[in-house]
Amino acid sequence: MNLSDSRTAGQPAYRPLARLSAAEAVFNTIRTDIESGTISVGSKLSSEATLSQQYGVSRSVIREALRSCTALGLTVTRTGKGTFVIAGKVANDLTLGQYSARDLTEARPHIEVPAAGLAAQRRTPEELETLRDIVAAMATETDPESWVALDSSFHAAIARASGNKVFASVVTDIRDALAHQSETLNMVADRQHASDVEHQQILAAIEAGSADNARAAMAHHLEAVGAALDSILNN
Repeated sequence: MNLSDSRTAGQPAYRPLARLSAAEAVFNTIRTDIESGTISVGSKLSSEATLSQQYGVSRSVIREALRSCTALGLTVTRTGKGTFVIAGKVANDLTLGQYSARDLTEARPHIEVPAAGLAAQRRTPEELETLRDIVAAMATETDPESWVALDSSFHAAIARASGNKVFASVVTDIRDALAHQSETLNMVADRQHASDVEHQQILAAIEAGSADNARAAMAHHLEAVGAALDSILNN
């Protein structure tokens, strides 16, 4: 089977994918084809349903892969029209819904670092238990989409535990962007395991009631995320 019936002429024949990480496999294939010029700028990709059949994965996996292509500035999805290739190389910044990766990188240290410190001082037993449950679930979660949801829940729970409604509101507002960023970093920079370790360090500091250590652990986590973003954008 090839994609000539649903992609523009000259695009590559379908290649079966090893299912180590389905979304990563689809994403890497599409990204490689775009960056190599096999899929040209201006081309329209197949529909989600067609790509799902071709790659033998669910439509949610296809959506995950396409979101990362869009975040990297390679494609754009136009409602009712489909997904189109708009660039042959990664953009200078990631597009994460209404925010960019640069927006998040600049803002998060001013919000989440102090929030972690306050959470260490103010968290209730129930809030601490919630954080423990999230971190434990993340350590054993094998579904990428579910892990990303837990990741954003962890950061939102810390903001709530800070007892500061402004911090909680801001993190809730950027939650979708955080999820899209995390999803892309996991696929492109293999961040999931490192994030698990960093989250455990943040939890340990909050659990111990150490504001200084909680701030330091959160700062370390955000610096690592920033470094991973730089590696993608400067690749």
